[in-house]
Amino acid sequence: MKQQILLTGASGFVGQAIAHACLAADASLICPSRRPLGWQDADMINPLVSDMTADTDWSAHLQGVDIVIHSAARVHVMHETASDPLAQFRAVNVDASLQLARQAAAAGVKQFIYLSSVKVNGEATVPGHPYTADDLPMPQDAYGISKMEAERALLQLAQTTGMAVTVIRPPLVYGPGVKANFLSMLRMVRRGLPLPLGSIHNQRSFVYLGNLVDLILHCRLHEAARNQVFLTSDGRDLSTTELLRLCAQALQVKSRVLPFPAGLLTLAASILGKKNVADRLCQSLQVDISKTKKLLTWSPPYSVEQGLQATAAAIPVK
Repeated sequence: MKQQILLTGASGFVGQAIAHACLAADASLICPSRRPLGWQDADMINPLVSDMTADTDWSAHLQGVDIVIHSAARVHVMHETASDPLAQFRAVNVDASLQLARQAAAAGVKQFIYLSSVKVNGEATVPGHPYTADDLPMPQDAYGISKMEAERALLQLAQTTGMAVTVIRPPLVYGPGVKANFLSMLRMVRRGLPLPLGSIHNQRSFVYLGNLVDLILHCRLHEAARNQVFLTSDGRDLSTTELLRLCAQALQVKSRVLPFPAGLLTLAASILGKKNVADRLCQSLQVDISKTKKLLTWSPPYSVEQGLQATAAAIPVK
């Protein structure tokens, strides 16, 4: 009998990939969304729902569901305009998520898979000292705080209801359809713009979309995934310099990464009011996935090169 999965966020970059992978794995899908997804499958239904809030009634969509994969969220906002960002993040990422989880438990759902974020751990690591899944959380912004609070509440709910909860914290996710800074970086590399980022010796973890989705599906009703927090990555950390060179290789263009002292780059960015950008380029953020690999007997099926090649091939011509 096919697994019945309710997936939130199926219109998003990650959610859409999860949906297609679930269907390929012979599951039946319920994908509630505010607007029609724009694509259909015989094993998928796409009921329209209002905004996800603490009052949303999910009961009609949860009957017979085995697993909920919750990827919908109010995501990290680069240029926040809300007067109380934490309240906005809590309303969606904590209160609305708990509303869905409570109703899922009441409906007899066996497992709730929650897509969280490495931002629960923090923003940066010392090279060679990666975050682990069991570290004390140290979120630095409203988004990370809301994700941490949601994780804690969901794991507590698991203890009182018996519904298994699995939390997955990815670092930056890339793959076909990626947007924002990663897409901008790829376009700059493809255009052959000289980038003064050739002397950065940080270490950062990334996760290819295909690896993240594979882990999510691997966790389905896996006994070792019950009430656990997992970090994930490609299993190979990169400096910003190495990432740019691998992107050039994937795009089949000449790498034009020029040496420039990281300290001067950070100073120049600070003067221009872009210190946050420099921090993301120069700081390290590593995750240790040994717990994920050991408990789940899982390894990333795709290499960094394969992930970047697939990502590069999908960049729109512009």
